[in-house]
Amino acid sequence: MERMSKVRAWVLLGIFALILTLFSFKLYQLQIVETDGNTDNTTTYSSITRVKAARGDILDRNGIKMVGNRASYDLVFNHYVIISSDNTNESLLKLIRKCRELGVEYNDHFPMTSERPFEYTLDSYQAAWRGYFQKFLGDGWMDLDSDISAPLLIQHLRDSYKIPKDWSEEDARAVIGLRYELDLRNVTNISTYVFIEDVSDEALAILLELNIPGLMVESSTVREYYTTYAAHILGYMGAMDDKEWAYFKDQGYAMDAHVGQSGFEEAFEEQLHAVDGTRLDVVDKDGTIISQSYTKIYDEDGNVIGENAPRAGNNVETTIDLPLQIVAEDSLREVMEYLTDPEQNSPEKGKYEGLDAEGAAVIVLEVATGDVLVCASYPTFDLANMKKADVYAQILETPFDPMYNRALSAAYPPGSTYKMVTYTAAANLGLVNMETIIEDKGIWTRYDGFSPTCLVWSGYRVTHQEIDIREALEVSCNYFFYELAWLIQEQAKNFDFLDETAKGFGLGEPTGVELPETPKSHRSNPEAKAAEYKGLDAQWFKGDGILTGIGQAENRFTPMQMAVYASTLANRGTRMKATFLNRVVSADYRSLVYENEPQVASTMEICQDAYLGYMEGMRRVIKGNLGTARDYFDGRDNTRFRWPKDIVVWAKTGTAQTFKNVSDHGAFVCFAGREGGDPEIAIAIYGEKVAHGSTLAVVAEDIILAYFARGEASDVPSYENRVN
Repeated sequence: MERMSKVRAWVLLGIFALILTLFSFKLYQLQIVETDGNTDNTTTYSSITRVKAARGDILDRNGIKMVGNRASYDLVFNHYVIISSDNTNESLLKLIRKCRELGVEYNDHFPMTSERPFEYTLDSYQAAWRGYFQKFLGDGWMDLDSDISAPLLIQHLRDSYKIPKDWSEEDARAVIGLRYELDLRNVTNISTYVFIEDVSDEALAILLELNIPGLMVESSTVREYYTTYAAHILGYMGAMDDKEWAYFKDQGYAMDAHVGQSGFEEAFEEQLHAVDGTRLDVVDKDGTIISQSYTKIYDEDGNVIGENAPRAGNNVETTIDLPLQIVAEDSLREVMEYLTDPEQNSPEKGKYEGLDAEGAAVIVLEVATGDVLVCASYPTFDLANMKKADVYAQILETPFDPMYNRALSAAYPPGSTYKMVTYTAAANLGLVNMETIIEDKGIWTRYDGFSPTCLVWSGYRVTHQEIDIREALEVSCNYFFYELAWLIQEQAKNFDFLDETAKGFGLGEPTGVELPETPKSHRSNPEAKAAEYKGLDAQWFKGDGILTGIGQAENRFTPMQMAVYASTLANRGTRMKATFLNRVVSADYRSLVYENEPQVASTMEICQDAYLGYMEGMRRVIKGNLGTARDYFDGRDNTRFRWPKDIVVWAKTGTAQTFKNVSDHGAFVCFAGREGGDPEIAIAIYGEKVAHGSTLAVVAEDIILAYFARGEASDVPSYENRVN
């Protein structure tokens, strides 16, 4: 009996030991194996966070920053934490209501209206977002038909997300929008959900006080404009459309990345673009960060070769001279405001004297290089604040389309500024020379039924009598150039040579600038007329060739092309490629990435008689007794101020007839240099309905004085962020 009791005791002891071993093994599994050594019972979540990199700066040629970045903060969600928390819906609604109270906008890509009646808004999203929405509906996630109605989807998601039935439709829809954003991070490879971008300090503090699970702060940057000038060329950023996304996704861009939409931001996207990094975040169930590290980059053999740290974009130094740009814009604005002010420019001075002036543009080129020093259009707009709804609405309501870049996008008849082309062609053909005399008879009558007049005849019934090329340019005698065009067209039987000469000067040709140019510019010829009128009454008449000689007929050029033309005149037929790019430097400003070199676009032989003829004639436009710009620069009637003796200017005014009951357009081209030296800068200015080209001369005057008043290179201040 005693022996049986001992056996039972050992059996019971063995069973107890076995049970204890099993419990110990299970406890080890739970606390050691399944927690990877972390035995504090804390659940952790790992997620990939995108770390934004700073876009490159845009500088002027002096190193002055025109566009850069401002440090900012984003509020982002760790979707694991918020979804796993208690009362997810209530937390999100509390956050939404506080945003409403503060007037803070947040990101919600759920493609449905925010209020009843609910309707889809898929058309307002790019294809990628539409694809994500379809993936959300199907692919084993919601398992819904893709053609489900909007109201039915809202009801289904209310049930799926367990949203209380007593919540309003609008509150439910708002929470659904955030739940949708969070769920997308589970079913797609979209990066971190950025709830609010560039949140203000005040809103940030208030929203963080709500202690919403998973809501975190990330450092970021926002594009900042450091000047109110050059709005038409600096450009702006925006979200990608379908076409842009199709292009940029293969270059590693995030789907929600912003890219340049216009101006330098678009033209130099490749250089300015920053590469965002990716970071592995490990957080506990309360959202407390346990560890952070950049994700690894592996080679083909699986070896770690680097980290996915953010890489800032390169900085682009443009050819723009910001101080000169400011002078040009201010001067152009003052002239246009004067013309349109009835108290200053009274209609009593003349029925069509520019009181109805609309838009204008000015371009300044460096003659030797083709660098664009100034590119301005009037009226202008507030680029820094244009994305604000009220500001944008005001811009749209402003007359004459302030966002229209007339310098590159408008094509105008050049008027008499074209006359150097006609003379160069005739002289190069050997038809005339500097000493050729032509008698102005007032009315040109070589063709039956076609009798254009000289303006001095139309206005005063007098003529310029017998004149040569120097006098013809001085007084801008139309009759003289009718005769030259006739000689080219009839005596030489070579109207194409006039067209080729204009082409050689860059008129009607792409200038080479990195920004888009209008396709509507063209030289006056039979092909251009046929294209302009699309075959309707597009017959080319001999009279068209005559009018072409004075810059009328089908001649349509941009101010940028006219500046290239002026520069090529100064360069005696060497046409430089116009450019906005000076160089590209690294993000830290320590190394040179790329330096742009001047490029010759084309060359054209200009005979001695042609060159000296237009140079002396353009000089007499200012210095001659009857020069059309004699009241400016160093002209004899100048009373505005004492002109520096060592600065020489060659100019030509132009008035393009509108043939309507409105003021004529005005054009002005010139180039300037120091006495005894080569011309340094070329300028083209165009004004819509400003009545006379000479009206614009004061703008060129201000620009030239400012340009030559600058210190030598050693006197220019060295800026902090400039590569030397």
